[in-house]
Amino acid sequence: MKEFDFEKMPIVEIANEIIIDAVNKGASDIHFDPAKDELKIRFRIDGILSDYSIVPSKYKRNMISRIKMIAEMNIMETRLPQDGAIKSKIGDKLLDLRVSSLPTNNGEKIVIRILDYSMSLAGLDNLGFSKDAMDKINKLIKIPNGIILVTGATGTGKSTTLYSILQKLNTEDVNIITVEDPVEMDIAGINQVQTQSEIGLDFATVLRSILRQDPNIIMIGEIRDDETARIAVRASITGHLVLSSLHTNNSLNTIERLTDMDVERYLLGSSLEGIISQRLAREVCKDCRIKRPTTDYEKAIFKTVLGKEVNEMYVANKEGCANCTHGYKGRLAILEVLIINDKIKDAITNGVPKHELKELVYNGDVVTLLQDGLNKVIDGETTLEEILKIIDLENDLSSYNEDNLKSNLKLAQDVTASENKQTIQQQVITPQVETLEF
Repeated sequence: MKEFDFEKMPIVEIANEIIIDAVNKGASDIHFDPAKDELKIRFRIDGILSDYSIVPSKYKRNMISRIKMIAEMNIMETRLPQDGAIKSKIGDKLLDLRVSSLPTNNGEKIVIRILDYSMSLAGLDNLGFSKDAMDKINKLIKIPNGIILVTGATGTGKSTTLYSILQKLNTEDVNIITVEDPVEMDIAGINQVQTQSEIGLDFATVLRSILRQDPNIIMIGEIRDDETARIAVRASITGHLVLSSLHTNNSLNTIERLTDMDVERYLLGSSLEGIISQRLAREVCKDCRIKRPTTDYEKAIFKTVLGKEVNEMYVANKEGCANCTHGYKGRLAILEVLIINDKIKDAITNGVPKHELKELVYNGDVVTLLQDGLNKVIDGETTLEEILKIIDLENDLSSYNEDNLKSNLKLAQDVTASENKQTIQQQVITPQVETLEF
């Protein structure tokens, strides 16, 4: 861990150095965790938190106050949570940070979210999506009206994908309006509205006003309640393309969540056009990755899910190298892109049972999150260990024939046993030639 000389260095310089170090290391968040006798600082890099430094108890309050001050928060208020932002230049770094405080029994906890727009600015074609996913997304965003949803848990890159889509759609012949909480990235040529619930400017209020502003495309930061969902559906039916996000796991869960909302099924069935489900997996370092043979169970998984014989795969080098952290460097998106066809639309409208809807969703041409993840493992972009962290393997494998999985596992074991037997026979049959010296 890094050590600072708090006796000699001003707290202002130490706070600046912490933030700059986090930006340089590619961290997404900085945590200031209060303990009884210290303040622990941790960085979240590639989705994993790791210790960075310790602030002695004597300087704990000064550090928290400094962060709150530059985030324009009330340093005197320590009993209530607060939100702030840092938009300034420290050294040669232009910073755009979101800051939040939370009172705990050991003092205030501060978390700084570092907003990195480099991926969004790079454009949709540079996000590293597979060709199949890109083809489907490009097809979806050409639809003149309807709803396209980007789904996933917090921190899975939904905003990056949405902003990248907006930039591709942002041409002079369209009027794009967004309603967000908060506005994370300013895009020239797009009208962006930030909600302020304390004065009654919530998603529903803004959306009703947006519809009178002659929009072609509407982006809703997140569908959070039934009322927002109803307005979004009606906006799409009246000739608008609506983009939004939702906290759900996959395409099937998204449809189920929407049908549970107070939205007329016949309207939802006719308006929903596509679902982009997203996860982020750590990318294996290509400088130090290690290739090893797959186990019987791993072979069975690849065979069952992809129908492929995979005898070798890359794993992370836990020791790492100068260019990575424990064998990983950066993250990549694992996607499931579903284009809603007429059969699925009818199923939504008619309210078919879950098992029938599941058959319609996953028996088409959709590449599931598990399939996309395993394909990226085969390509050496990530590891099976990472995929198992972000995808419920047991639940996803239940979609496949259990007898098929058992058959593939037995086949993999038989092949391994046969190869081992052949190797032993060769060792027994092959004579050992000794070189004799006279």
